[in-house]
Amino acid sequence: MNILFFGPNGSGKGTQGAILKDKYNTAHIESGAIFRENISNGTELGAKAKEYIDKGDLVPDEITIPMILDRLKRDDCKNGWLLDGFPRNKNQAIKLDEALKEAGMALDIVIEILLDREIAKNRIMGRRLCVNDNNHPNNIFIDAIKPDGDKCRVCGGELKTRADDQDEDAISKRHGIYYDTETGTLASAYYFKDIAEKTGTVKYITLNGKPSVKEVAAELISKL
Repeated sequence: MNILFFGPNGSGKGTQGAILKDKYNTAHIESGAIFRENISNGTELGAKAKEYIDKGDLVPDEITIPMILDRLKRDDCKNGWLLDGFPRNKNQAIKLDEALKEAGMALDIVIEILLDREIAKNRIMGRRLCVNDNNHPNNIFIDAIKPDGDKCRVCGGELKTRADDQDEDAISKRHGIYYDTETGTLASAYYFKDIAEKTGTVKYITLNGKPSVKEVAAELISKL
């Protein structure tokens, strides 16, 4: 089962990806981790990517896609893979589709988590981290996991915020790219949605991202 996963920051995409990884023994591949691994290991592609990153430029698709394909061909992906964080625009979607076909790798499912932009922003800005355990879920905008006042709802520990979670301009910029249906990330998702509707070779699944983690996971698993 080879999957592309789309969802805005704040939608719980990473959490749902981890659930699928555990349930189906599927490798959860995050595009950012691929860059970091290639750079730290000193691969040829990593060295080329670092040149662009050090200059503050975007890494060209001609470097990014071969890195991704190399990762998807590893042994831990034999039972399937879930790719998260790529493609980010329609042109990348087209190139990734072509590269997968050329490599003889089938894309089976595309998942899109639907979430209103304002709700997604609030979820990011509402995150609170427990100093005792970052895995204790606390969010001032989600009733089910609201902190106990200014203390962790799980253990009563002190809570803190991540600086980037409180940067509205940075959040708005990331969401601007994601919610762009003409050239942005949603445009890349819709490229595969069009393939699904026209050919039936790919299954396109949409999920309501508003309910709880368990409810979203249950809907996802029921649709796979």
